[in-house]
Amino acid sequence: MSRQISTEEAAVQLQAKYTDVVGQKVGGSVISVSDEWFAEAANLLKPNPPVSHKGQFSFTGAVFDGWETRRHNPDHDWVIIKTGVNSATIRGVEVDTGFFDGNHAPEIDVEATFLKPNEDIKNAKWIKVIDRHECGPAQRHHFILPSETNEAYTHVRLNMYPDGGIGRFRVWGRPVVVLPEDKNAIIDFAAVANGGQAISCSDQHFGTIDNLLLPGRGKDMGDGWETKRSRGKDHIDWAIIRLGAPTIPDHLLIDTAHFRGNFPKQVKVEGLYSTEAEDPTVDDTRWNTLLDPQDCKADAEHVFKDLKTTDKITHVKLIIIPDGGVKRIRVFGKIAE
Repeated sequence: MSRQISTEEAAVQLQAKYTDVVGQKVGGSVISVSDEWFAEAANLLKPNPPVSHKGQFSFTGAVFDGWETRRHNPDHDWVIIKTGVNSATIRGVEVDTGFFDGNHAPEIDVEATFLKPNEDIKNAKWIKVIDRHECGPAQRHHFILPSETNEAYTHVRLNMYPDGGIGRFRVWGRPVVVLPEDKNAIIDFAAVANGGQAISCSDQHFGTIDNLLLPGRGKDMGDGWETKRSRGKDHIDWAIIRLGAPTIPDHLLIDTAHFRGNFPKQVKVEGLYSTEAEDPTVDDTRWNTLLDPQDCKADAEHVFKDLKTTDKITHVKLIIIPDGGVKRIRVFGKIAE
């Protein structure tokens, strides 16, 4: 049974530990919707909080930053969303009715399903993951499960009863890689879509480490990882990433897109293999060098094929010397048997 928790509890129990697996940042997308007369359902997935457009009107009516359907629905409205990751377990959701007051969704529930790439959504078997809960006007609602779902899902369906508006929708879960049938296929096991997760870092003053694992090359410096300026001698910054599955590394890609006056002088990468439940620390004695320090360029993709070891790994540590910004890290390899 799901239960409601406070925004403060959600920050610790959901946001700090899990990924928004339907968010626009990771590639989540709306694939079907019952109605979006007043405001498009795609707005639900925006990374920023909803904003007010009070006093603004369009042909359809008042402008809202969210999803809003027609009045007088005899049943309920729904939206189907494809996760931006291969698949994901679910721990909880956020339903934000920001700025919808008098026209907010009175109640919601959430269902989920797993579909293979060639399966039709019309044949999906939906499982309820978040029970039916009441929603109030213009506020954030957080609903959590006792534990992560045992199954991973590729699609979620947000239902609102009977109609109305919702500003934002977040699904907090853990990405799960869907492995290719070809065991020799080379894929990026650091990508959030394939289950990669940023674990810890020395500093993330200007940009957070989870950005390192996002798809694409981003739009500006704001969607990369950037540390503050260092002043001490021999300074380094680092970020630890858990790969989506045990990996035989093939090559690395480190992208400094949009970092032109603040890219690192050099980068170094270490890796380790662990079967322990707890993630390794920065000074774990099992770290081995994958890539010796290499010079970096501004606004460029750096591909490194000559790795020092191809032993299987579960984690990588990206070291930047002495500091600066990196847009993405890709750890390409094949699944370790």
